[in-house]
Amino acid sequence: MKPPGAVEVGRRVFIRPPTNRDRDAFLALVRSSRSRLRPWVDPPGSRPAFKAYLRRARRPTERAFLVCRREDGTIVGVINVSQIFLGAFRSAYLGYYAGARHMGQGYMSEGLQLVIRNAFSKLGLHRLEANIQPANRASVRLVRRAGFRREGFSPRYLKVLGRWRDHERWAVTIEDVG
Repeated sequence: MKPPGAVEVGRRVFIRPPTNRDRDAFLALVRSSRSRLRPWVDPPGSRPAFKAYLRRARRPTERAFLVCRREDGTIVGVINVSQIFLGAFRSAYLGYYAGARHMGQGYMSEGLQLVIRNAFSKLGLHRLEANIQPANRASVRLVRRAGFRREGFSPRYLKVLGRWRDHERWAVTIEDVG
């Protein structure tokens, strides 16, 4: 049976868009994970920030997915597909993070595979790109397992928590995954 709101279902997790009803669980996940997520990402951590996140997720150029455990529906992570370009480009960027108590359990690997499948089959994309700070070895391992390849290095690519940070560019295309 497909869990309520699920857009893709795997063996242990499913992905679904966030809703207003997720606010408290989402914010609790972010609060309990903040020290593990810095300096890599600064997720929405307040009610107004969550509301703004939901507004962005409704844009035609954005998709937000909660990675949820099948056994109980618990939110274990977040994967965002942003700056969706169609036409001849058919590409988008990925951003993601796991809840601290769910890290290292394979949930995000499975969730990322579901997002990739959704992006290539339902969103009609050809390419996904993830930009990762070089010291974030767990994130590099995650995308490598998913079939991404390193395409380059971008100095001072993205401002994270008030500092311009270097990033490696990783990408996967529909041909890479089958």
